[in-house]
Amino acid sequence: MSELRFVVQLHRARRLHYDFRVEVDGALVSWAVPKGPTLDPKVRRAAFHVDDHPMEYVAFEGVIPAGTYGGGDVIVWDTGAWVPYKDADPRKAIDKGELHIELHGQKLRGKFVIVRTRGDEWLLLKKRDEHATDGWDAAEHPLSVLSGRTSDEVKADPEWEWHSDLPAERAAVPRGKHTLDALGELGENGTWEVYGRRLRVTNLSKELFGGEPAVTKRELLRYTFEIAPIVTPYLAGRALNLHRFPNGADTKGFWQKALPSHAPEWLPRWREPESGTEYLVADEPAALVWAANYGGLEWHPWTSTVNRPDLPSYALVDLDPGDGTSWEDLLVLARLHRTAFEHLGVAARAKVSGRRGIQIWVPVDRGPGFAETRAWVEGLSRSIGAVVPELVSWAWEKAERGGRARLDFTQNAVNKTLVAPYSPRPAPGAPVSAPIDWDELDDPKLRPDGFTIRTIGPRLAAKGDLFAGVLHTSQQLPPLL
Repeated sequence: MSELRFVVQLHRARRLHYDFRVEVDGALVSWAVPKGPTLDPKVRRAAFHVDDHPMEYVAFEGVIPAGTYGGGDVIVWDTGAWVPYKDADPRKAIDKGELHIELHGQKLRGKFVIVRTRGDEWLLLKKRDEHATDGWDAAEHPLSVLSGRTSDEVKADPEWEWHSDLPAERAAVPRGKHTLDALGELGENGTWEVYGRRLRVTNLSKELFGGEPAVTKRELLRYTFEIAPIVTPYLAGRALNLHRFPNGADTKGFWQKALPSHAPEWLPRWREPESGTEYLVADEPAALVWAANYGGLEWHPWTSTVNRPDLPSYALVDLDPGDGTSWEDLLVLARLHRTAFEHLGVAARAKVSGRRGIQIWVPVDRGPGFAETRAWVEGLSRSIGAVVPELVSWAWEKAERGGRARLDFTQNAVNKTLVAPYSPRPAPGAPVSAPIDWDELDDPKLRPDGFTIRTIGPRLAAKGDLFAGVLHTSQQLPPLL
């Protein structure tokens, strides 16, 4: 049998571990090995069978974006060829729970066996042969065999980024100083290779947001490039409304729903059956970069997906301050919602709006229509409003609002939206709509516009994506008693 490829990647995600991967039938069959392989035949290493990976991943070294599955840095710790030395059919051997392999790597050489103990739990063992070395520890051999760099060095200056939401042949995209340096080296206009797409960018020195210093279009594109892998899961499969400010945030913006006729052919899109309007669907990071270059400073995804636009996957709560509402009053309302969700056993995530308010997304099972989610949010709002009637007003009270906060449940309708997490807002300094932990409602330093495109990166690195729960929660809305 011809030699097959193997790779061991040192992966620092939530926990440091080694991903042991062998080529079988055109895919990388994979195990996570927490303490790493060893050449010591006396040592047994626990291994956990995980999903197969595409062959395109075999030489990947770089970072997986924070907030996505496996987010962290990756180096190619070892790689080479392997042959089965007992089993004619490796796939059948794996199915039976015992695979004998001979590795021809730069660090790992000789015969090994990987044996299932129960379920997805396996043991990785070194056979005693001429390559066996007592006391051999993977941690004492930390460098990449591709670049000679440490994990810290790759994390500080990654060349590549892996996006599992993209086709495997395009999932590894240029990253870090290399791609961002290309943007920095462009003149006023030029062509930028971004996430595997060629994008014509223009007016890069234009000041889009005021502030000290002002935020230019080049800086907005840099931010969008960096945040797009985090934002894309909230946009994928959904029509996207853009709030456009092509001449900057200090000018009058307008809503852009239909894609322009000059939009690149590669952009994902959806045509609404009733109106015939063709919407952008930002299923890949490059599409969001295109939107920012097009002057879309705010990103508003629909709360339903294009395959069932009549069925929402989120219920929305919008705490909108009136002219006479203090930030402290709005926090009172937000905390009451926090208590209500805890009492109901409902998972929900909050974010500051980036302007003056607080917004809450409640993930729901597909099934109820907009009338049902709107009625549920209205019932919740009325219950909370009854506790502090002096603070709230309702959607129909525009003329007599009296400066009170508006509990707006009317956004729960087809083609009604709230701004996406991490979207910029058209105000000085380029504030963003930033997810928060519920306990941050008790932090006296919290402000609705306190995070900007210049400060959200370190927060993400420290806390991760605090909004990710809405992507992975499936729940039914309980009755309101």
